[in-house]
Amino acid sequence: MSGTVKTLVITGAGSGFGLEFARLGASRGYNLVLADVEQATLDAAASEMVAAGVQVLAQRVDVSKHEQIEALAAATQARFGAPNWVFNNAGVGSGGLIWENTLKDWEWVMGVNVMGVVYGIKAFTPMMLERAKAEADYRGCIVNTASMAGMLNAPTMGVYNASKHAVVAISETLYQDLKLVSDQVTAAVLCPYFVATGIANSHRNRPADMKNDTGPTLSQLVAQAQSSKAVSSGKITAPMIAERVFHAIENEKFYIFSHPNALGNVATRMTDITEMRNPTDPFAERPEISASLKAKLRAG
Repeated sequence: MSGTVKTLVITGAGSGFGLEFARLGASRGYNLVLADVEQATLDAAASEMVAAGVQVLAQRVDVSKHEQIEALAAATQARFGAPNWVFNNAGVGSGGLIWENTLKDWEWVMGVNVMGVVYGIKAFTPMMLERAKAEADYRGCIVNTASMAGMLNAPTMGVYNASKHAVVAISETLYQDLKLVSDQVTAAVLCPYFVATGIANSHRNRPADMKNDTGPTLSQLVAQAQSSKAVSSGKITAPMIAERVFHAIENEKFYIFSHPNALGNVATRMTDITEMRNPTDPFAERPEISASLKAKLRAG
């Protein structure tokens, strides 16, 4: 109903974009369903939102576990009914030369970044469509957090690139599939570039059974340092992104970019494909980065 308070479901709600989605939702008086794998940050986020005067359901969730997402959906339905907006936002990163990534690297990153989105879509979309049938003025949106790594393919980011390309493909397909069955439920995809969040330190939450038996390789150390520097130096902030995302949802915009000026690189990639030319050096405009990477990796 038009007077009903919106309910937001947010994974990765304890930090980064997820926390800012929660804060912005709280400022609007929305009900919040907060999920995170890190209990301490989840508890802190929940306490902050309760203090802001909104209704909160907080649940520790590893999004790579289907049964935990299903439990979150069931708890959401029982407490608030079908949500209005679902943010499949939890994500992790792993770098290094692609042949040096272990199978555990692949399993961990794909489990969180890809299957976490898949499980969220499967758990929440049916209940949102059911609510849409029952309420003519209901509007729902599923927002999946991808990355500019879902549009580009920078070196030493192979596992992450693959996972985020998958999220973009899943999101575009979800958007088209929903258009076939409903005018009330839609989808959007967030593709941030370098924004100061905790993604560069996501290994802090890597489960014990997903950790490698050996230490990081030279390329993985180089990639970690490069990622940390790029993320920490970002001028666009997570609160700014949250505002853009809410504005996009309310205006039914599918693609959400933190750095629209970076789309020139995407256009270059598309031209490479359509003209069947070899991939352009992603650092063509910053040759010093390419030179530094080559020097560090070939020295080893």
